[in-house]
Amino acid sequence: MHHPFIKQLARMSFMALLVIGLCTTAQADLLQQIKDSGKMTVGTSADYPPYESVDADGQFVGFDMDLIREIGKRMGVQVIIKDMGFDTLITALQAKKIDAVIAAMQYSPERDKKVDFSNVYRKISDAFLVKADSSIVLEKPADIAAYKVAAQTGTIQEKWMLTNLVDAGKMKKNQAFSYERVDNAAMDVAAGRVDVLFIQSDPAEKLAKKSGLKIALISKETIVAGQCIAIPEGEKALKAELDKLIAEMQADGSIQKITDKYGLK
Repeated sequence: MHHPFIKQLARMSFMALLVIGLCTTAQADLLQQIKDSGKMTVGTSADYPPYESVDADGQFVGFDMDLIREIGKRMGVQVIIKDMGFDTLITALQAKKIDAVIAAMQYSPERDKKVDFSNVYRKISDAFLVKADSSIVLEKPADIAAYKVAAQTGTIQEKWMLTNLVDAGKMKKNQAFSYERVDNAAMDVAAGRVDVLFIQSDPAEKLAKKSGLKIALISKETIVAGQCIAIPEGEKALKAELDKLIAEMQADGSIQKITDKYGLK
């Protein structure tokens, strides 16, 4: 005859394993959670027009914002945008504070160790901005090693500069400047405190007009990949859904329509 306590203990252990199993299943399928809740919380860094910014009415606008809202519409869920520093987005994704990231973010092997990515939704180039009256001439990206250069914290551009120039001994560490906000970096270039701003080419064109700067060089040499949506690691169902919808929107002309809306090439 089994002791009642042993029976109770066995029952409790079984229930605990069942709960753990259910939780694991729920956590493993973020797509189902999103569809069940009817909401998808997406992180961005709204200082990067024409991809993401805040208009006069406090609304999130830009290429990425239109894209993710259309994706949400096709998924049948409401998209909730959260604005945060670019360098905090992946950490927030890992901590499950957000479901996805759309912020003109590129895939990189380093980022891929922490999160997963959708297929590329837009191919891009990089640009190097200088003061409008600057005599700086850049023939290739490595030429920036002779100057004081700004990049946004946590970006592929910052990583390229630090890895290929600073760590390689071609550029002094005190010549590399990292900014949380790209508009503040542009202000410092305009004021002559920094010589060059290294960012993606589409925002560079908007920023040049706004801040009294000019583009010294546009290059694909520094590009690792195009822009992708970042999601928590291992969320295969969500990735498959995003990849399917991105392919649909490329095929039916929706992404081209958004591209044209913002005057992008």
